[in-house]
Amino acid sequence: MSGLKPQVRVHSAIAEIGKPGWEACNDASGYGRNPFTSFDFLSALEDSGCVSARTGWAPRHLSVEDDSGRIAGVMPLYLKSHSQGEYVFDHSWADAYERAGGRYYPKLQSAAPFSPVTGPRLITREDAPREAAEKTLLGGAIALCDQIGASSLHITFPLEDQWRRMGEQGLLLREDQQFHWENAGYTTFEDFLGALSSGRRKTIRRERRDAQAGLEIVALTGADLKDEHWDAFYAFYMDTGGRKWGRPYLNRTFFALLGERMADRVLLVMARRDDRWIAGALNMMGEDTLYGRNWGCLEEVPFLHFELCYYQAIEQAILRGLKRVEAGAQGQHKLARGYLPTPVYSAHFIADPALREPVRRYLDQERPAVEREMAYLAAEFSPFKED
Repeated sequence: MSGLKPQVRVHSAIAEIGKPGWEACNDASGYGRNPFTSFDFLSALEDSGCVSARTGWAPRHLSVEDDSGRIAGVMPLYLKSHSQGEYVFDHSWADAYERAGGRYYPKLQSAAPFSPVTGPRLITREDAPREAAEKTLLGGAIALCDQIGASSLHITFPLEDQWRRMGEQGLLLREDQQFHWENAGYTTFEDFLGALSSGRRKTIRRERRDAQAGLEIVALTGADLKDEHWDAFYAFYMDTGGRKWGRPYLNRTFFALLGERMADRVLLVMARRDDRWIAGALNMMGEDTLYGRNWGCLEEVPFLHFELCYYQAIEQAILRGLKRVEAGAQGQHKLARGYLPTPVYSAHFIADPALREPVRRYLDQERPAVEREMAYLAAEFSPFKED
């Protein structure tokens, strides 16, 4: 095992690091080949222009080398001029700081852009000194805050063990919840239904029957993905995203690049009435997890959102032997459909003590409240049979 060079390099494009060096870290044992921290995904965001200084996501990726000059660790990092597309909300912090005369933006953000998906943020090669590389990258990000006059560093949806180590390094720790489905060794969707209470089984069967009536539903991946599917899905995404966010984050070029570079990691679930595609859900596949990301429709069909985003995801995860489904941010309605409360994390460095201390006090109260809510929801509203 080699030692590390002390210098942390800052890169204005992931291409400066290169795919071999980046993937030597992202493919390391323990990360599960997370698709959202892969070179192909992050470069597709940059090459399509979805991530850029113009959109308020200016890349500032970090790398550290070992003594032999090989990439030993990387950190996806962005200079942000707003707080959009992050799913961990700090708008109240920004408002309070700016009302007090501070300047909250720019800030630094370590994340998979537009993706509330847990994954590594301090990403090290398997044979690198992991703890030393993580500390070096984290120290480099904090030093960069000072160098460029950023107010803060935010690391969103890191792995739990990395999150705890960030706390040991003095970062403020935040906890939230999502709703994830866990595969308890099911071999069919009916096996899963058999683990639920009789009332929930009946409701889910009825919802699926109503959603599927008169429709053809197909799951596409790899070479089966064609331009017609991406064209249709982009129309769904723009319609739903435009109503939900006002300005969707992703463009058609990004989806084209995703199909070119990561088709075997994409699972697109589409619904068609006669010869017309009417709805679709985009999922990404990791080593053991199916990640639900985007959904859209051009025709309102009762329960079709549940069918494409939740039930089809469970069915596909069982079929493919995956351990879990992460269905994205928010949504207590997922609980009744077999998705249970699961903690997700973020870590925050705030340079100015005048803001840092109130935020620290707030987070110290928020974490136990989140844990109490998760325990309450799981105990009172779980759809599973009681032991």
